[in-house]
Amino acid sequence: MTYFAGIDTDQFPGLAALSWLKTQTPLAWCAYYLAPAPSHGDRSWCGQRAALLAQGWGVLPVFLGQQTVGPGSHQVNGPQGAVDGKLAVQLAQKEGFSAGATVILDWEDGSAPSPSALDYMRTWMLTVSAGGYQPGLYCSHVLAPSLVAAVAPNPPLPPPPVWAWRVSETAPHPFAGDLRQLDPIDPGHCGYPDAAIWQFEQNATLSLPGTPCDGLCVDLSWSLESQP
Repeated sequence: MTYFAGIDTDQFPGLAALSWLKTQTPLAWCAYYLAPAPSHGDRSWCGQRAALLAQGWGVLPVFLGQQTVGPGSHQVNGPQGAVDGKLAVQLAQKEGFSAGATVILDWEDGSAPSPSALDYMRTWMLTVSAGGYQPGLYCSHVLAPSLVAAVAPNPPLPPPPVWAWRVSETAPHPFAGDLRQLDPIDPGHCGYPDAAIWQFEQNATLSLPGTPCDGLCVDLSWSLESQP
């Protein structure tokens, strides 16, 4: 089976860097941060979708909503999930993502979520689904089974595609491999067998002297689709 490598960096690295990565590495898709979102005000990705498609990228929209850890907004409850779900739909439409596209809710907390957090995620997903998009979830591989079970039913939603993170290092560190020679990995090997995407690197700094990507800090993933 074929798997597809992707890149994720919350600040837009520039079209020159992305063009180099698309032509010189096996990277097939990139995360695309919708903004302004509750925990992501940077709008640098906005308006870049057409140029990325022209370069050949698959583009995965990500919504960094309410959080329970770290920086950002922390209004985690069901009513806020409806507000944020409507915002995610509006932003996806504004950026030209067609109906049926997956929109990922970025959930950073790796600890057990509270009932209000589950209400937030569930209501966000119901609202995004009602708006014509496929809600997906970025979360820890450890939490994925319980989160999927909690957010999909009542009323029933199909299980959301999961982008699971399982990494050996979260602090910034040099990328030890060769980005031009990546060994494909089944996302299901992350520890959550139903994962659509496995993020296997976080905060990896690229050493590519003489290229527009030298020093770029990225997350790296494997997915089942070239357009997750």
